Amino acid sequence: MRDRDNELQLQQQVSRAVETGGALRIVGGNSKAFYGGHCTADAVLNMADHCGVIDYEPSELVITARAGSRVTDIAEILAGHRQMLGFEPPDFAGQATVGGTLACGFSGPRRPFAGSARDFMLGCKIVNGRGQILNFGGRVMKNVAGFDVSRLMVGALGTLGVLLEASLRVLPLPEADLTLAYACTEQKALSKMRQLAGQPWPLSAMAYDGECLRIRLSGAETAVLAAARQLAGDVDQKGDRFWHDLREQRLGFFQLPGPLWRISIAPGAPPLGLAGRGLLDWGGALRWINTDMPAEAIHAVAAAHGGHAIGYRGTDKADWLRLDSGLLGLQQNIRLAFDPLNLFNPGRLFP
Repeated sequence: MRDRDNELQLQQQVSRAVETGGALRIVGGNSKAFYGGHCTADAVLNMADHCGVIDYEPSELVITARAGSRVTDIAEILAGHRQMLGFEPPDFAGQATVGGTLACGFSGPRRPFAGSARDFMLGCKIVNGRGQILNFGGRVMKNVAGFDVSRLMVGALGTLGVLLEASLRVLPLPEADLTLAYACTEQKALSKMRQLAGQPWPLSAMAYDGECLRIRLSGAETAVLAAARQLAGDVDQKGDRFWHDLREQRLGFFQLPGPLWRISIAPGAPPLGLAGRGLLDWGGALRWINTDMPAEAIHAVAAAHGGHAIGYRGTDKADWLRLDSGLLGLQQNIRLAFDPLNLFNPGRLFP
């Protein structure tokens, strides 16, 4: 009953904003306030108390939780049944929430092999910009007729509605994990990752830190050990720590001063030649770069290679993301349908 009351209170706060025209800044754990553009709303819609698991049936591989639930709490519940969130999201020292993680669309090193946060979204409940509570998708892993609206919420930075709850597909925990390491150059790392990705190895992560290429093998223990023997790399006894620190952005690279950019690009793209320090994740499809280069140059290089750049942290919030006019128009029309008064997180996704 208390949780239902909390949901109604959130809806009422949105309804008051509809009446007054006052914008709302949606906050859960506030662990990702650095990300995105500058939100111009002063009033806060606090989601932290709207938490808890609504439904979880391990045999169905689906969990439904309220948006304010901590990622660490969900992970602990799933681990008790030898399951996990397959997109391996960061928990940012235990502060990240399910709603914030989905709103930012954050996925960890397992993303290219298991899927992104969007791929695991089955359904959701939201409050839209008219103060209406709407349900999309479902709580089972079967196709639903019509548009998959629930996945629009992933990466929208809260601009399409207040996420109340989400149903997520989960995966079994692998029986074994093992990390192999190879000292090499960036060019050789990209070449090897491209080669490995095209073969049926039990891969679950590939990353290059500027000196060493690491690959993680996951699955049945016999398959993992057999693959490790054939791939002939050095076994990294601290591999689990490396992937944890990469996911949580605690590696030394992420502590460097200066602006941090992330470039999403085809994994087979060559080295981008940008000045500064870099790190490769997702088998080469995610290029982190710590650089003082102008935003214009970074966006141009990413576009020239068929990708796009995002000013992740310490960059000019007015120029953190660029979309071409066609895509920008489409995004804005979708927002107009969900939030016609521009109530939610104004400025966070678009200037």
